[in-house]
Amino acid sequence: MTPDQAASQPAGSGAQSANSAENPWPVRTVNTKIADWIHRLGQIWVEGQVTQINRRPGTRVAFLTLRDPAADISISVTCSPDLLYRTEVPLSEGSHIVVLGRPTYFTGRGTVSLRVTDIRAVGVGELLLRIERLRQLLTAEGLFHPRLKRPLPFLPKAIGLISGRSSAAQRDVVAVATGRWAAVRFEVRDAPVQGPTAVPRILTHLAALDRDPDVEVIIIARGGGSVEDLLPFSDEALLRAVAACTTPVISAIGHEPDTPLLDLVADIRAATPTDAAKRVVPDVAAELAGIDELRRRSAHALRNWVRRESHVVDGLRARPVLARPFTMIDAHADRVDRARRDIRRDIRRRLDVEDRRREHLSARLATLGPAQTLARGYAVVQRTDGDHPHVVGAVAEMPVGARLRIRVADGAATAHVTEGDDA
Repeated sequence: MTPDQAASQPAGSGAQSANSAENPWPVRTVNTKIADWIHRLGQIWVEGQVTQINRRPGTRVAFLTLRDPAADISISVTCSPDLLYRTEVPLSEGSHIVVLGRPTYFTGRGTVSLRVTDIRAVGVGELLLRIERLRQLLTAEGLFHPRLKRPLPFLPKAIGLISGRSSAAQRDVVAVATGRWAAVRFEVRDAPVQGPTAVPRILTHLAALDRDPDVEVIIIARGGGSVEDLLPFSDEALLRAVAACTTPVISAIGHEPDTPLLDLVADIRAATPTDAAKRVVPDVAAELAGIDELRRRSAHALRNWVRRESHVVDGLRARPVLARPFTMIDAHADRVDRARRDIRRDIRRRLDVEDRRREHLSARLATLGPAQTLARGYAVVQRTDGDHPHVVGAVAEMPVGARLRIRVADGAATAHVTEGDDA
């Protein structure tokens, strides 16, 4: 018979009976069927955190509430009071336990509880082993890689702070940060920092602060504690939420020896809440002192540079070429004067040579020229009556009536040919 077929058959009835608005099941039938299915689950091992323990004196049943550390889900647990007394580690609210029990459905009240017959407290060694396994898993996924770390702003507009209400960690962070920078602004969110309700509340506040555009850095702070107390800060859901944040997150959990996994996934790991406050805002006094120191060093460096350059200038000025700039000119002045005298002497010599040559050529020209010939009694006869005056070289060129120009040594005269003599 399938489960659906069994569900359609009323308890104590051997015949099939369809369920409908005209043929409804009574409550006792429904509860009986639910009880049958729950009881079929049998014994199971369940892990969780104790959030409530109710031991009533004189009763044969003790009541506990077991809650999932990573979700807002719980289940009621019943057991024998003697079982609580026989546990190796005394149970208290927040204890991490593993129980063996059978789910039980009470048909009269319509409630479910887990009837347990064995309770085992999870020891520190086992907790550390589980944390180590989770660390290896997240390391393999790359959630702890340095490239995912986001830098902190120099001076954030607002700082988100998740811590216990009125806790010492909260007071330390606010007091130290305000003392370092008086204008710092906090968005404080109170949340349980241990126990089964810690992770859901921290996740809610973390998401709200990450969405706030004014919050530029988030601090998750808590004082020191045991491994069990710090267990929420190694919760996988919280670690993945921190890794998914767009706002830088500082982990300030416990003291220096405390190393929950939140320290590895956060962008900055602070040794203490006080250290987180020092990292998130600068110290105004230290910054002013740093500015003064930089000014002093800058002025000292500038004076040294001016002094060094002055020495360079003085060294240049002391060099002979600048101290006595005309020395090089004076050294070459005599050479220049000698060169000028040589040039003038050469020019005069050249002029004298050319003058003598000119006189010699002039004398030769005078000796060979027509003027000397005319001076010895000769004359030059030119015929001027034609279109083209020309020197006469023969008697045939001087016919009767021709006009002539006769040039002698001291002048010229004109004449007409009246007769000719061929002899």
